Amino acid sequence: MIQLHRLEGFYWVARAGGYARAARAFPYPITQPAVHQQVKKLEAELGLSLFERVLKDRVQLTPAGKRLYEFAAPFFEGLTTLERSLRGGQYGGSLSIHAAPLFVRHLLPAWLKRMTKARPGAELHLKEVLTHDIEGLRRGTADLLIDHLPEVPPDVATMKIGSMRPFVVLPAARGAQVQSAKGFKLTDLKDDTFISYSPGFFSSDQQRRVLALHSIVPPRAISASSAESILGLVEAGLGYSVIAWLEANGPRWPGVVARALTTPKVEFPVYAAWRKEAPENPLLDLALETAPTPG
Repeated sequence: MIQLHRLEGFYWVARAGGYARAARAFPYPITQPAVHQQVKKLEAELGLSLFERVLKDRVQLTPAGKRLYEFAAPFFEGLTTLERSLRGGQYGGSLSIHAAPLFVRHLLPAWLKRMTKARPGAELHLKEVLTHDIEGLRRGTADLLIDHLPEVPPDVATMKIGSMRPFVVLPAARGAQVQSAKGFKLTDLKDDTFISYSPGFFSSDQQRRVLALHSIVPPRAISASSAESILGLVEAGLGYSVIAWLEANGPRWPGVVARALTTPKVEFPVYAAWRKEAPENPLLDLALETAPTPG
């Protein structure tokens, strides 16, 4: 294992082109013999010559030395900038976020913009997930999960960041028919084809809950994997659907009418979730500080 202080001596000699110059360039007081000893011990450790003398007070890198310098230089040259950013609390870091497609499109863009504005050097890794990915938090593949969680396990911490409300979405022509009827009820559509999320998706559970509250068992169903696909099928006149939505006005889609289902009142809370015992991550703190507020 290469000793870091010996690698530091090598770096300054390579950068300065000589031992005396290296001792003067060091960021802390050190003698020329001490620098020379660092390099000689490193060469002995590697079993390689890293420098060759070209003048009395000048050295140049051997091929092996050039390879080592290419590796070491970015590290040492970045230390000053890193120290300054750490002292100023401006470190970037990395944060992995897992979220359902609906939240990726309609909740996260403005949120991530606030984060990157506060921390321009942050690395944000976003992944769409179609099921409740609690295991991603436990495995460490996700630092933050954005989801509607029917149950919150004891090893997970949460913060509510919004609510979704159910909307019935219909083709424009069918919407005009039901709007002209007196006192529209969801049961007016009980004989129509239902456009559902694919079985196993968390949004499919939400749909079944709403339909059960209205005692509806659709006679026919077509399934799709995203809200956009469902809205496209509804626009084509293939049936109606129920979609939980974040915005108060519901989904907006050409050729589709959306009506809020207010009776009985149903809400699906949206949480930011993270593992309680996760390692400290300043970017996670920033994410929670800049998160949307419910309502």
